[in-house]
Amino acid sequence: MAGTTDPPGPDIGPAPDRPTSTVLPTGSPVLVWVGLGVLLFLPEAGAFLDFVVGLLADGAAAAPAPGAVASARASVVAALETVEGAAESIPTLLSRETIPNQGHWNGERWVDTFFGLSPAVSWGIRAALVYVYAFAWAGWAILGYRLYRRELRAVAWTPRDDMVDRLRTHTWGKFGLLVVFMFVVMAVFAPALGPTTVEENMRNSYSYEMQYWDGDAEEVRTTLVGDANLGSQSTGSNSRVMPMTYDDYGRFHPFGTLPTGRDLFTFIVAGSRISLIIGVLSVGLSALMAASLALTAAYYKGTIDLASVLLSDAIMAMPQLLLLIMLTTVLADTWIGGLYSGAFVLALIFAFTGWTYMWRSLRGPALQVSERQWVDAARSFGQRPRTVMRKHMLPYITGYLLIYGSMTLGGAIIAIAGLSFLGLGVSPPTPEWGRAINLGQNYVTTGSWHISLVPGLLITVVVTGFNALGDGIRDAIDPQSDSAGGAAGRGGGA
Repeated sequence: MAGTTDPPGPDIGPAPDRPTSTVLPTGSPVLVWVGLGVLLFLPEAGAFLDFVVGLLADGAAAAPAPGAVASARASVVAALETVEGAAESIPTLLSRETIPNQGHWNGERWVDTFFGLSPAVSWGIRAALVYVYAFAWAGWAILGYRLYRRELRAVAWTPRDDMVDRLRTHTWGKFGLLVVFMFVVMAVFAPALGPTTVEENMRNSYSYEMQYWDGDAEEVRTTLVGDANLGSQSTGSNSRVMPMTYDDYGRFHPFGTLPTGRDLFTFIVAGSRISLIIGVLSVGLSALMAASLALTAAYYKGTIDLASVLLSDAIMAMPQLLLLIMLTTVLADTWIGGLYSGAFVLALIFAFTGWTYMWRSLRGPALQVSERQWVDAARSFGQRPRTVMRKHMLPYITGYLLIYGSMTLGGAIIAIAGLSFLGLGVSPPTPEWGRAINLGQNYVTTGSWHISLVPGLLITVVVTGFNALGDGIRDAIDPQSDSAGGAAGRGGGA
């Protein structure tokens, strides 16, 4: 009808605000989380680039190259070294250039240290910042997991949630996780944690100069680092530099010095990187071989399973120490023996001689899951054997891989230290914890007891941490493992 108006519609009102996250107080929690990660990465971007490029340069330099390729390899290595030099010039938050601790006393105050503080305080600030930075990354990762679990995941609950919750309440497992985390941080940030550098204090000490305060002459003098090391030797009760003290040249030593006068803490943190690389590489390769063979033997059974048993028995019957000595000697002069001072060869030897113990621990669970109905159903639907093993069998044994892998890693660290103690394995002068124990064995009953005691205690704590983490993972996966007292409860063959 003319003159009439349509009845007013319902009052919709303003558009509702977008719900904010329960983890981060924002409407775009993922973007905020990614932005936090970028902010954490930027202060150490130069160090990360330097590490990656340096690793590529070392690998390219050690790789074999025929005559026609040698010139091209040299060009690639030179280009990578140029990029590495440019990366080293990028300032980073945790570098010794930003927070220096190597200074000298001029009779009135400390010179060339962080804000004129003592070398001990300057080094302590840098070491504390390293671990604060590492814990910030850990917090970022935990925040991302909580964000994924509460808001991004399609389902509200999975069995993995219960395992994580049980691990969070497992005191012994959390202790192991803390120890392992601090050990990994020590290895990753070894160049920043040391009071000095490996190059300056150990490898080419006579190529570097330093200044120190001569109290008798009451003046600042210059000497070579190598000569200062000779004056800072720990060789008994009368000549020693103990932990948390200064030497006669004003250098602070958190763990004291070695019989050669070199800084023990720098030796320890550099050696932790060697131990971690060898351990992770050897355990990773062992886990890959053990899991592949266990799944294959469990799927096909019969002759393949019997062949696997015979092969593992044959390898376990070999005298591993003699085999290590033989292979280390044979491969020492090859290109692969030059990778990382022989550490790569040692990792390969550990992997190809140690996978049998992990395989025996995985064989039982793999045989159990191969009899499950879902595996038979997958076969009946025509799925390929590789697909069945990867999708329907591997997830069942992944927990066992984590358990035995963490426990085996601790054993690998002990084995590496033992070989270095015997003078085998990683070639000198590359730092390794077992070599430090060897250097101090003649001074255990003297005033220089710290040389062997400190690395020995660290090995004990780190290996205990890996075993505790394995116990925590085991109890999180199988809450009845302790009462059941099965192979998992005893650690199996690991």
